[in-house]
Amino acid sequence: MSAPTRTHRTAQEIGRTAAGPRPLPPLGPTRTVPLPDVLDVTLPNGLRVLAAHRPGVPMAEIRLRVPFAPPTSDDGAVSRHLATAELLTATLLTGTATRDRVGIDDELAGVGADLHVAVDPERLQIGGSGLASGLPHVLEVLDDVLTAARYPDTEVARERTRVVERITVARAQPRTIAREALQRKRFGRHPLAREMPTGPDIAAVTADDVRALHADALVPAGAILTLVGDLDPADAAGLVERVFGTWTGSHSARELGPPPPVQPSDLELVHRAGSVQSQLRLSAPGVHRLNPRYAALQLTNLVFGGYFSSRWMENVREDKGYTYSAHSGTEFVPGGAVLTVETDVASDVTAAALLETRYELGRLTAVPPTPAEIDAARRYAIGSLLISLDSQGGYASTISSLAADGVPVQWLRDHPARLEAVTPDQVAAAALDFFAPSVFTGVVVGDAEVVGSGLRALGGVDLP
Repeated sequence: MSAPTRTHRTAQEIGRTAAGPRPLPPLGPTRTVPLPDVLDVTLPNGLRVLAAHRPGVPMAEIRLRVPFAPPTSDDGAVSRHLATAELLTATLLTGTATRDRVGIDDELAGVGADLHVAVDPERLQIGGSGLASGLPHVLEVLDDVLTAARYPDTEVARERTRVVERITVARAQPRTIAREALQRKRFGRHPLAREMPTGPDIAAVTADDVRALHADALVPAGAILTLVGDLDPADAAGLVERVFGTWTGSHSARELGPPPPVQPSDLELVHRAGSVQSQLRLSAPGVHRLNPRYAALQLTNLVFGGYFSSRWMENVREDKGYTYSAHSGTEFVPGGAVLTVETDVASDVTAAALLETRYELGRLTAVPPTPAEIDAARRYAIGSLLISLDSQGGYASTISSLAADGVPVQWLRDHPARLEAVTPDQVAAAALDFFAPSVFTGVVVGDAEVVGSGLRALGGVDLP
């Protein structure tokens, strides 16, 4: 007797019955990710150490955050500081009194480790990972560059040329132009409005300038060193105290002050001749993570434009085809937070895309999110939070940024419950207070000769 012939069924056939589509099973209870306790100690030199045991793999994650604000708010001083800081990050790992660039790279590679450096107007960050067994070697290299970096003239000259080229290219990109215009629009002359120095400013920086900035600003008091991985937290903190005992400073690291509050106003059209696309960037005030309304604001934002199934994305991408990507979210700044709404569209649909954006903002306030929309956003928010914490690197980055913002680790454990407790009325109130079109400001970057007439007819946009 021959075996019965098997026929292949499509996914659509599998998902249907004679009576219609198979119902989706209900969502199960939200799983929790056990978060390890964090040892939090401050060393005699003022360095704060956060250490957590996360043994999934035999690795250790390292995050060092040093507040790195300009010493004054004078425009010239801020420009020089930002340019010098950019070159400092490019040359910090190029040599010390006992190790040259190759020696540093080889020693880190020997324990499967790497370090990278970045800076912005608020902080300088050194991050990386390596074998947990090699943590003492990584910390010794890190201490060496913090206390004895030499910034050789030849290395500074070589990196200065590279940084000038990189910055020149970056500053010509539409997204960079839009970001800079938005920062100026909402923060005025505050240092946050100047995230990227200019090529000429960097070209004027000398090796002596870099050495002076290192000596003055790269100090332990106020800095946070986070270690997460297959390590004993107490032993790790003791190791840090022994290794970093010679890292000292005459003052605390400089914290950046809060920017001015975002003020509602007409959008500004920034002319970019010949552009075939326009960048739409809107912004409004947000709230800090510790604010009781943050969870409701987070869910409201997701429904509006915070993930792929949001209202705004469905409108301008899926329905209208104006853009490939549209996103809204919260940016945390010293002392608070701001909302940012951004998308890039073809020039010929700039006014139409702005109209639909305003429409969705208004609809969110007039037609509040439904319980189904809120529940979908809630599941996404909780799930993405848990996924982001499921690795050593994600956990290290998260607790480092929270600590810098004055948010305790317990906040992470409690946040899923806060999201679960948000009611439709709270979301409706958040929509009305935070997403009304009247509370926004922003910029449109595009070719004024092409998009100007449409924006002028739409109104609410200042043209050049």
